[in-house]
Amino acid sequence: MELRVLRYYLAIVREENMSRAAEALHLTQPTLSRQIAGLERELGTSLFARGRRLELTDAGLRLARRAEELLALADKVEGEFRDDGGFVGTISIGSGGLSSTRILPAAMDEFRRLHPGVGFELYTNSAEYVKERLDAGLLDFAIMMEPVDVSRYAYARLGGKERWGLLVRSGSELARKRSVGPDDLPGTPLVSTGRPELIAEITGWLGMPMERLDIVCTFNLLTTALMLVESGTASALTIEGAVTHLDPRRFAFRPLEPALTMSSVLACKKAPPGNSAASAFLNLLHAMHSGHEKSKT
Repeated sequence: MELRVLRYYLAIVREENMSRAAEALHLTQPTLSRQIAGLERELGTSLFARGRRLELTDAGLRLARRAEELLALADKVEGEFRDDGGFVGTISIGSGGLSSTRILPAAMDEFRRLHPGVGFELYTNSAEYVKERLDAGLLDFAIMMEPVDVSRYAYARLGGKERWGLLVRSGSELARKRSVGPDDLPGTPLVSTGRPELIAEITGWLGMPMERLDIVCTFNLLTTALMLVESGTASALTIEGAVTHLDPRRFAFRPLEPALTMSSVLACKKAPPGNSAASAFLNLLHAMHSGHEKSKT
């Protein structure tokens, strides 16, 4: 299976039309059709349900997802070896909405000052998806909130803590409180993370089973649950770093009391090669973090 043909295939997926894809690729339509027919023979399945409009089959959908991953990894490898005597390419970092990501702007500025040929790709998603991309080699680094299994990674624990609280609609009864305690939650419609390890931490803080709470739904990214908070349908158990950008006229974050905090880690799949941009960036982060720690003592 050639990467070139996978790029052709994704162009058709984007355009949803063979003729438009051929034009974008500067190919004739018969040439593009032959390439895709050969790909289908190689895989032993149909990728498109052909009709007035091209639609992906189930196999076509699976291939589109895998092709995107393969091509992203191939582009990353090519970038790492496109060396003109200095570091070049892209450093990819995945994270959720964590306060600990505030270390990145200063680190990126300093690294680009030293190595202007390097760019960055920031990927935001839930911990599960970020970890999956790290495992697949699509990310150089992942910033993840503990508890998380880091036994298979090289990692560094970051400074600062992620503080948990309740995101409520401004003007609501709970918004009038300075903090939220375990007794405030039973009877309050809630949306919450679905990660089992985080549920266990929240349960320990509550001192009661989560089943005692009225969980309307779970979420993997808070952005999908904001409509429920803004409408007053439910309040969201979340971390402060995920809500700092929200309009205080519409939302209010009230910390849990007693405080529930968690640390974060910067992880990579394995120690990056010593002469790579990723290794140099990791060394810079270590130096910056060490300097920050010394400044606090």
